[in-house]
Amino acid sequence: MNAQTGDTREGFLFALAAYFLWGFLPFYMKAIDHIPAVEIVAHRILWSVPLAGIIIVVLGRTGDLKHAMSNPVMLAQAGLTAAIISVNWSIYVWAIASGRALEAALGYYINPLFSIFLAYVILGEKMNKYQLVAIGFAVAAVMLLTWDTGGLPLVAIGLTVTWGFYALFKKTLPIGPSQGFFLEVLILCVPALAYVAWLETNSVGHFTDTSMTDTVMLFLAGAVTAIPLMLYATGAKLLRLSTIGIMQYIAPTMIFLIAVFFFNEPFDLEKLIAFCLIWTAIAIYSWSLLRVPRPQPVEPEPVKPPSKA
Repeated sequence: MNAQTGDTREGFLFALAAYFLWGFLPFYMKAIDHIPAVEIVAHRILWSVPLAGIIIVVLGRTGDLKHAMSNPVMLAQAGLTAAIISVNWSIYVWAIASGRALEAALGYYINPLFSIFLAYVILGEKMNKYQLVAIGFAVAAVMLLTWDTGGLPLVAIGLTVTWGFYALFKKTLPIGPSQGFFLEVLILCVPALAYVAWLETNSVGHFTDTSMTDTVMLFLAGAVTAIPLMLYATGAKLLRLSTIGIMQYIAPTMIFLIAVFFFNEPFDLEKLIAFCLIWTAIAIYSWSLLRVPRPQPVEPEPVKPPSKA
């Protein structure tokens, strides 16, 4: 990959590692599906704090955090994004435990198209004809699933809406993505710690029960949360937006395959048609990204030989 075009090999590998880790996350969530979703999210928050903090200290990025923690406006913005992402995590964890990984995959497929719609409605950004058509296909897929099941695919819509607004408000947070993530989990760790303490005090928690497996799995919740986000944040800085836009479909594709072939979730004709509509929307959206011309490297002018006196 050529850095002159906006992409680097390092950025591609960082982003690829992040998306693969997110793609395999359903296996982890399925292994602890007997634990309530809120308890899992609380441990994701708690164990992310020390891990993310160590990484930021090692990278020497504590300056932004000191400024943010002394700024009430930035703290309020981080509190808002923290609340939204905690809801997103809770929906995802519950979806995997409840046998709705297919709906989760659908939600993450729709995410980029919803983000374009939000940018159009709230930020006044323009949409090209390809993006309009792609959004139309996505809406058709949701309508088909609504007709098939007799109700809205609430998991998919919940994940789409929460992640879409999280990404939107995250743009207004004037701090690096890794530092922003640490600030979010730092804010959330207060209620999370109180909740976990209440669970363990009343002997209904899973961290200190007789199963060492649960203890280890909950302890690892920080790593499976923080590491992919840190890898993604690093990779995104070294890649073009269009490259990230296409790579982001790696994780939901893996979730889709896991749901069908490993979790054996029902996949009837109506769901197949709905996903075909989504995949068509993705193809059109990806084509709209690839059509953006790459910046051409500037060739140096030939050196003229010195004129003879």
